[in-house]
Amino acid sequence: MDTTLAEAFPAGEHLADELEARGWTQAEFAEILGRPTQFVSEIIQGKKEITRESAAQIGAAFGTSAEFWLNVQNSYFLWKQRLDPDIQEDLDDVKTRAKINALAPMAVLRKRGIITATSTAGQAQQLMQLMGIETLDEQPPWHMAARRANNDEPLTPTQNGWFACVRRAAATMSSHTFSHHMLEELAKQVSRLVRDPGDFKRLPEKFGAAGVRLVFVEAFPSSKISGASYADEAGPVIALSGRGHRLDKVLFTLLHEIAHVVRGDVSKNGKPLIDEDDHTLGDEDQADELASGWVFDQPLPRPPSRIGAQWINAVANDRGVHPIVVIGRLQREGVLPWRTALVKNAPSATPYLKAWNVEATG
Repeated sequence: MDTTLAEAFPAGEHLADELEARGWTQAEFAEILGRPTQFVSEIIQGKKEITRESAAQIGAAFGTSAEFWLNVQNSYFLWKQRLDPDIQEDLDDVKTRAKINALAPMAVLRKRGIITATSTAGQAQQLMQLMGIETLDEQPPWHMAARRANNDEPLTPTQNGWFACVRRAAATMSSHTFSHHMLEELAKQVSRLVRDPGDFKRLPEKFGAAGVRLVFVEAFPSSKISGASYADEAGPVIALSGRGHRLDKVLFTLLHEIAHVVRGDVSKNGKPLIDEDDHTLGDEDQADELASGWVFDQPLPRPPSRIGAQWINAVANDRGVHPIVVIGRLQREGVLPWRTALVKNAPSATPYLKAWNVEATG
């Protein structure tokens, strides 16, 4: 296939040809247009561009359209542009930047130190490595595999970028052989293990002993992802974004992801289950039910007509959990409003999650 660019000619040359064909001088044509002779001369010499107004006048004089003269001029300029290697290099960079931003939120990845290259080509190379793809025209292998509330839609660039960071962090971690029994037993203890919020930092070691890698990648801006779970050849991975921040919300997301692993919802093909806003498509009711049973193995006592901090603390002490976990359960059951004053100074899990894997948080 011949890819040689057909030569284009300046609009001024076309204008000169038209004047010659009609036997008009530049001065005569200028008089026809009601313009100075210099105006016509500068267009023919390529010193002045044809504007919309002058294109309309030239078209009226020759019985052609204004668009014709603008197109002649633009075709020549575009032809020259395609011959300029510097301009083409800049345009190639524009194409590349569009492609990489369609795959992941590059500004976030750069800010978090995941993408460190300064050149467009270098950033593209690092992103392809992060995504596990060989060209920018590919989609990551998990692109259509995630089960979410909007399951029929492909993952957004933000979701792709977040999960790619999860895989990156998990690949650097080690764990023991996966034990379904140990994980299930651990799940029954988690709500009590984090009675002191600071003990969130110790969870990766405990889960690692059961063969599960815990990963924290802080939620990306505008992302609704709360957590994800998947499995690869090294075993199951549970990832949290810290969305919601509050200890009880993050705890329930963790238990929800554990439920997916215990139930066998994840397979060893690296395809993730990604949870948004506490729910994904599929067996979410069952996963939520299992997770809820791990928080409290028995129903909470009937609350008084006026629930106060004293009653909350007494129940929390009896169940061996942090008071916010009791409050969270009552809120989920509709017993307490979401804006209750009892949640004031509720502990955040985020500072402790950041200790899980510093590299992934950027």
